[in-house]
Amino acid sequence: MQLFDEVNDDNFILFAARHYYNPKCIDVEEFYEDLNRFKYIKRLLNRYIESGKLAERLILNHVIVIFNAFDVNPTLKMLEYKLNDEQWKVIKPFLVFLRHIKNDEYIKVPMDKNVVEALRKI
Repeated sequence: MQLFDEVNDDNFILFAARHYYNPKCIDVEEFYEDLNRFKYIKRLLNRYIESGKLAERLILNHVIVIFNAFDVNPTLKMLEYKLNDEQWKVIKPFLVFLRHIKNDEYIKVPMDKNVVEALRKI
């Protein structure tokens, strides 16, 4: 078994560091700032799930930054590890909107209709 066959608590930071690309990064703090965006996204998704308040532009900004910093496939793998099924229903429309995944990927995950409508208005 390879070290990164499966992302878990033991190898998450190492996996992220291996796939991190930021040529302007000057210290480890910047890496952790980008890594913390996963937490921010998770909080924003939970806020929407609990209250119905969607900060679509803020979520988009964080998603764009992490995909730029870690590239598409590694970021998807990290999101798969970090997010639960309810959160995936909310994040999937953002990933389709940004063309990081296609409609026929993650077919078992339904898309939240309110999020889809909000993204159509952008």
